[in-house]
Amino acid sequence: MKRRAALQALGSVVLSLGTAELAFGASLVAVRVWPADEYTRVTLESDTVLSVKHFMADNPRRLVIDIDGLELSPKLRELVGKVHADDPYIAGVRVGQNQPRVVRLVLDLKQATAPQLFTLEPAAAYQHRLVFDLHPVQEADPLLALINEKQSAEQKAAEAVQDALGEFIGRVGKTPVPATPAPTPPGPAAPPVPAPPVIAQKPSPMTQEKIDRLIIVALDPGHGGEDPGAIGPSGLREKDVVLSVAMKLRDKLNAEPGMRAMLTRDADFFVPLHERVRKARRVQADLFVSIHADAFLNPQARGASVFALSQGGATSAAARWMASKENASDIVGGVNFKAKDTTVMRAMLDMSTSAQIKDSMKLGGEVLGQIGKVGKLHKAKVEQAGFAVLKAPDIPSILVETAFISNPEEESKLRDAGYQQELVEALATGIRRYFAKNPPLARSRQL
Repeated sequence: MKRRAALQALGSVVLSLGTAELAFGASLVAVRVWPADEYTRVTLESDTVLSVKHFMADNPRRLVIDIDGLELSPKLRELVGKVHADDPYIAGVRVGQNQPRVVRLVLDLKQATAPQLFTLEPAAAYQHRLVFDLHPVQEADPLLALINEKQSAEQKAAEAVQDALGEFIGRVGKTPVPATPAPTPPGPAAPPVPAPPVIAQKPSPMTQEKIDRLIIVALDPGHGGEDPGAIGPSGLREKDVVLSVAMKLRDKLNAEPGMRAMLTRDADFFVPLHERVRKARRVQADLFVSIHADAFLNPQARGASVFALSQGGATSAAARWMASKENASDIVGGVNFKAKDTTVMRAMLDMSTSAQIKDSMKLGGEVLGQIGKVGKLHKAKVEQAGFAVLKAPDIPSILVETAFISNPEEESKLRDAGYQQELVEALATGIRRYFAKNPPLARSRQL
């Protein structure tokens, strides 16, 4: 009787509880996959912190992740369909309820990876995030890749010239030969006119150095992946428009003799600020140009701006606010602060030099003068502030805010391919003018 009474009382308590009280564990808000050649990121967003354990397994190669306090749900099953066949790292995903309140997630891998798993506190529009970053075990040499890319492009161009020449010769060979006129009586032979001697001009050492010297420009499309950047009134995302401009600018600069552009990201994935600097230094870049689209609370704000680094304070309150906003990209995009090289990289970011800032101001002046011909300038001079992404100690670096994406009129311009091309032409001209006045120094190793 006592047991029956206790069960009845318990039943009354359960019936009095609502859905929220009956629920236990975490609930998934969203699942996202960001594939890229450099690494693939998988994000599970939930309403509370997820506890996770993981291990690697072989035959087949896979990453096994056990998530505690989570029930198998339709939202989690969405992850299976979000992994595509062209993902460089993930061959497939399997999910299942391994134990009560423990979900097992298995990522079948295409190659050996060095996974990083970490959690992120709520930031911007995101709640709690569990992040899996799948990096290659062996990182590729970006400078070698850049040189190989250049050589491949030159080879294709040479083959195209040869094909065109062969086609031209073929057409000439098929041209009808005109009728031979009747022979005329021979007259006195004219003395042969000797052909001018062909003098092989050997380039001077300075010219030869310029021919052999490859100028490398690091282009940095801001934001990406988990970090959309600013969003315009009609929904245009900063990360998308700046990537489009950067890719067009890369093609423009690659067409210049002896010049090659490198992108810190060439797809929609997140790159931490210190990693953008490291990428530029790994290819021994001669310049670093970070491309953004401004935003402000007042939708009437408009115009382009150019920023350089400041060793002291910002040159204006607006520049200080802008630097603070851009530096927060790591928090929104999601950086693994436990990564072993973070301390080293952040120390490197404090090694800015007055010489770098001086050259950055020269570069900024050339670029600002050109983009001022395309549209309105927000500020008529290069501003300075403590932008983390501009802190390469040995590379002249600027950050270009192409326009205010928060302004409806300028958002419309940024969406227009023709306007983007005008920006590209202006940026390329500014870069060329800088190099014409400031020839790059020789690198420490042969290219």
